Amino acid sequence: MNLLIAAVAGFLLAALSEAALLPLLRNLKFRQHAYEDAPQSHQVKTGTPTMGGIVFVIALLPLVAQWSSDRSLFAPMAAIPLAILLLVAACALIGFIDDYSAIRKGKNAGLRARTKYLLTALAAVVFLQYGAAQSPYGDVLFHAGSIVLTVPHAVWVVLGILAVSGTIHAVNLTDGLDGLAAGTMVPPLAALALIASSFGLASYAPAVAALLGAGACIGFLVYNRHPAKVFMGDTGSLALGALLSGVAIAAGEMLLLILIGGVFVAEALSVIIQVTYFKRTGGKRIFKMSPLHHHFELSGWPETTVTQRFWLTSAALSAAGVALVFALGAVHVR
Repeated sequence: MNLLIAAVAGFLLAALSEAALLPLLRNLKFRQHAYEDAPQSHQVKTGTPTMGGIVFVIALLPLVAQWSSDRSLFAPMAAIPLAILLLVAACALIGFIDDYSAIRKGKNAGLRARTKYLLTALAAVVFLQYGAAQSPYGDVLFHAGSIVLTVPHAVWVVLGILAVSGTIHAVNLTDGLDGLAAGTMVPPLAALALIASSFGLASYAPAVAALLGAGACIGFLVYNRHPAKVFMGDTGSLALGALLSGVAIAAGEMLLLILIGGVFVAEALSVIIQVTYFKRTGGKRIFKMSPLHHHFELSGWPETTVTQRFWLTSAALSAAGVALVFALGAVHVR
């Protein structure tokens, strides 16, 4: 599949699917319940349709065709398109169960965090062992040109589980403002697509998956930009986290997630720091509220300003990631 066509296909599939899905979500009364401890301004969001993130799975369906093609084009990568799709679909299903449970309870409290961690870790194990490990980049943490950083397989699997689960839950934490998670996801996916496509046929499948996902995020933003007509829910945020980590691992760029996904890393760290400091100081806080986007909201930034600045930060970090890979590859060749 042509890479430009992949991006356009992802956009159209997401945008058209969401248009068809919205009336169904309303009829089924799949509505968001704002967190009780979220900023007061968020209470007006209660009642907005949720679980719209299922369109991210729909937008990746062309990977089935890519899988059929890859079996004859490049055997070692044949499992990758289907493996990425199945990882995303599995995590979307976990998110759907979480969302549905919260809706039935009538409050924003679905699956326990430890349950989600365990289920996503299991999905990661299957992906790593039966998908990514079959590619030429199995056991690779980072590569740029002829620079290749590898580790023993067991270590790679453990780090891969942490990368998938960590990314998934970091994206989940970031999904707290209109358009925030979807818009922040576009630059790192585009960066991975650019990097992976430069490696030739061996990384073509991850590049296609990344651009389908990036296009889908833009298509979703048609409905999710402020004021949002629909939320992705955990159905969407877990799917996007799985997509980003899955593409990075399949392209041999697991370590690069820390840089290009820096906004998601910062959001997760803000929660860890806040909770740890709160417990150790008997109730004191470093941030006005975590995750980090709420701190800026309570500092007086309008919601749209927070979102746009997080998008720009994501774009800058993703550009830095691309520059790093290409610069290291060029230096090593010389």
